Amino acid sequence: MRKGQHPDQRPGFDPTLYLVTDQRLCGEKSVLDVVGLAVRGGATMVQLREKRLDMRSLVDLARALKGLLEPFGVPLIINDRVDAALAVGAAGVHLGQHDMPAELARHLLGSRALIGLSVERLGQIHEAERLDVDYYGVSPIFPTPTKPDLHTAWGLAGLAMARQATAKPLVAIGGIGMENAESVFRAGADGVAVVSAICAAPDPLKAAEALIQALRSGCSHSQ
Repeated sequence: MRKGQHPDQRPGFDPTLYLVTDQRLCGEKSVLDVVGLAVRGGATMVQLREKRLDMRSLVDLARALKGLLEPFGVPLIINDRVDAALAVGAAGVHLGQHDMPAELARHLLGSRALIGLSVERLGQIHEAERLDVDYYGVSPIFPTPTKPDLHTAWGLAGLAMARQATAKPLVAIGGIGMENAESVFRAGADGVAVVSAICAAPDPLKAAEALIQALRSGCSHSQ
């Protein structure tokens, strides 16, 4: 969606509206229900992030999500767990700074897998430029209760600096919703990752539609 495409992106990679799951925020809806509504509303990527699940439950849910997403052409990314991604044939993984090294994940998953890496400060982008990763998750842009262990937010100015530091796609996450999604896109993000803005929404489909509309507006103003 963003002006100019990165030539090294792997097939099916559109980070515009990137949903990160959290069953605790879904209320009476299941993760499958919320994801199904979100992709109908325009979500372009889905990351399964359910750290409380045991391996068997995680694999079962990942398999079900993969089957749900395939008809939409939306890639399934697994948070942290390279073994689970391999087990279900997911599109790739998203790694934190203390997870499996990206080089090893690439070796295990192969050249076609999508690999994202969280970056919490500018120096981590400089250090990661030598790695074969597909995008950076810039986290958190604003303070957020879903990431209470991260005390320093990038802010829009920090995001703009990150944009200047790399040609890789940037997925912004942390405290992003309808009120600020457009400004995040204008500051340099290629996409926004949201958790509560969709998972906790009364109508995840309408929430996704509204976010996509805001992002399109931000994209048109940034060109």
